Amino acid sequence: MLLPDVSVPGADLPVRTALSPTVDAVRSRGTAVLVAPPGSGKTSLLPLALADALGGTVVVAEPRRLATRAAATRLASLVGEPLGRRVGHAMRGERSGGPDLRVEVVTTGLLVRRLQQDPELPGVSAIVVDECHERHLDADLLLALGLDVRANLRDDLALVATSATADTVRLSRALGADGPAPVVTATAARHEVAVEWTPPPVATPLLPGGRVDPRLLDHVADVVRRACAENEGDVLVFVPGEAEIHGVSRRLAGENVLPLFGRQSRAEQERALTPSVTRRVVVTTSVAESSLTVPGVRVVVDSGLAREPRTDQARGLGALVTTRVSRSSAEQRAGRAGREAPGRVYRCWSETDHARLDEHPAPEIATADLASFALDLAAWGAPGGEGLTLLEQPPRPAMDAATGLLRAFGAVDD
Repeated sequence: MLLPDVSVPGADLPVRTALSPTVDAVRSRGTAVLVAPPGSGKTSLLPLALADALGGTVVVAEPRRLATRAAATRLASLVGEPLGRRVGHAMRGERSGGPDLRVEVVTTGLLVRRLQQDPELPGVSAIVVDECHERHLDADLLLALGLDVRANLRDDLALVATSATADTVRLSRALGADGPAPVVTATAARHEVAVEWTPPPVATPLLPGGRVDPRLLDHVADVVRRACAENEGDVLVFVPGEAEIHGVSRRLAGENVLPLFGRQSRAEQERALTPSVTRRVVVTTSVAESSLTVPGVRVVVDSGLAREPRTDQARGLGALVTTRVSRSSAEQRAGRAGREAPGRVYRCWSETDHARLDEHPAPEIATADLASFALDLAAWGAPGGEGLTLLEQPPRPAMDAATGLLRAFGAVDD
């Protein structure tokens, strides 16, 4: 057995009540959607429960390298074994695991590559696509390819999608071949999180060209100092990117500041993800919004900005663009302050501005450069997505531009 008993420290998590219904749904229908809030344990316990019930290897696809490594480390610790024995991980340039592997955590993009090379995935009993609510392009593609494999090659391959939000109608319909896939919901008692509205003195946080106004970073640092003075516990600070992480960190000289982002070394990331007896200020990006848990956090300071992929259709080029967060993302971020005790979130915008935010972030398929996506579809034998069950159809102008670019490179032909 891989799933630890509730007596094991850290194993008595709210998602436990949803594990049996999810396993039953997978056994009867082959697919399921598990809805559970961040920090409820869906990434930690679901793969172990599926491995026990189904045998074979359960592959968990995570949207980011940082989340992949953290999830695998957490799973191995729950099993009580070193990473690489029955729980392993894989991403570009890094892998752990041997012949006894039962659960493998991988990046979504790497699993897409594996499917392209060997669609039957021998030895794999289930795929868990984690954090589907984030609607990353690789995750949408992985779901479509997995459903195609289930329909045409391996009807025994289980496919489970997890989400931190209850907006799962589209997901459930896509996963169900003979009616919507079962949706299992786990609830977690979240402590009250008080909201402080702390708008900056600048009229807009962005300068021409999409650059972040340095005065906003000054303001974020000031709010962090206020939060430290008014509260106990660690502080989690959300900014849009790595440059802003360094900018805020420099402004907080003298505090115990720990940056957290994808390009750090493993040791640096583990420092930020390990509890400490001294107060920490962890400055991060959307990576900690739902797919990572930073322990000890009682306070969140939210800049209100995120970095998302966008395409310049005129030039056919993609880029990361700084945008305001959606209301659902703001709620995800705020929830990080109420996981372990009552907390507080300081939002660096006004309540009036909050009402104007989009309800949800746009899915990447609607905004990102689709050249790589179009190439993957062509390599699969489904150019343009023909015959695949996609959560959302790609915009025709973006697909035409992507296909034109691939033709110019000689990557695809008629």
